[in-house]
Amino acid sequence: MARAAQSLPALRGGLLALLAAALFGASTPLVQQFGVGLGAFGTAALLYAGAAAVGLLSRQRTDREARLQRSDLTRLLAMAGFGAVVGPVALAWGLQHTSGTSASLMLTLEALFTAVLAWRLYRETLDGRVWTAMALLLAGGMVLVLDQGLKTGSGGAQLWGLLAVLLATAAWGVDNTLSRALAERDPGQVVMAKALLGATATALLAVVFGEPLPSAVAALALFAIGATGYGLSLRLYLLAQRAFGAARTGSVFAFAPFIGAALAVALGDRSASALMALGSGLMLAGVVLHLAESHDHAHAHEALEHEHAHRHDDGHHDHVHDPMPEGEHSHRHRHEPLQHAHAHVPDAHHAHRH
Repeated sequence: MARAAQSLPALRGGLLALLAAALFGASTPLVQQFGVGLGAFGTAALLYAGAAAVGLLSRQRTDREARLQRSDLTRLLAMAGFGAVVGPVALAWGLQHTSGTSASLMLTLEALFTAVLAWRLYRETLDGRVWTAMALLLAGGMVLVLDQGLKTGSGGAQLWGLLAVLLATAAWGVDNTLSRALAERDPGQVVMAKALLGATATALLAVVFGEPLPSAVAALALFAIGATGYGLSLRLYLLAQRAFGAARTGSVFAFAPFIGAALAVALGDRSASALMALGSGLMLAGVVLHLAESHDHAHAHEALEHEHAHRHDDGHHDHVHDPMPEGEHSHRHRHEPLQHAHAHVPDAHHAHRH
């Protein structure tokens, strides 16, 4: 596995993103099932309360992971606003007005928003293969919207529900892009801070709008779903971003909707149709195409000084310790200028232009 990870640098990031996708994908139909009769704000508050608990329990020692800085507060507030308020509230409302299967598949478009924003803001490399994959994801999403628009007997409610899920994907795309700059911080701290801010804001909004109180069973279920599908999933997502960038993490994470759609069908959703099958097929093709990417060329590293968790067997960290620590550790360190060639992805050390 270690040798494979060195020759295929996206392997570790891809596996982390796939695991994050599995946890989040499974959460979507479960939120729909246990959120029946609850308000969107209250549902989001319970989900992120569970996520905050995971963040609190998973924080690392200062010698293992870099701490959050005071300068990160503005970014954390923006992440919480988009990712822990707008995103989950729009999703919770949308799930009450459309099928779990189509909503799960629509979440694939989160990858498209994330990739485009990462390309524009972080200049992450997107070659022809990646753009083709993004086009397939977009085409699949358009087919799903068409499928819901053609359904009869819903008075447009299904379509509005799906559009609310689309809003959630856009909000999470912004959140994913903002979180890229914090991927080198302790993911437990990032999850805890973002989730606490989101849970507090949505709980206050639930009180202001007089939303009904959940039953004990629903509250515990949503808390547990939030802990795994939002807290642990976000932790793994941040580690994947650290490994191979925001755009690629978002694209691999696009596998989550297929897990959610399969679970929704297993739980009794019978809204499947030929158009839905076509849309999901296009989206799945986009995910597979993106995972097949390979990027290798000669490149130069400029002098760089930063702090993050790192190892000394990755070809980029050759500074000396006495004694030399084993495994990952964190401290401020300097990289001298270097030029070499190897397979790479846009992580913290490969943000060069093409």
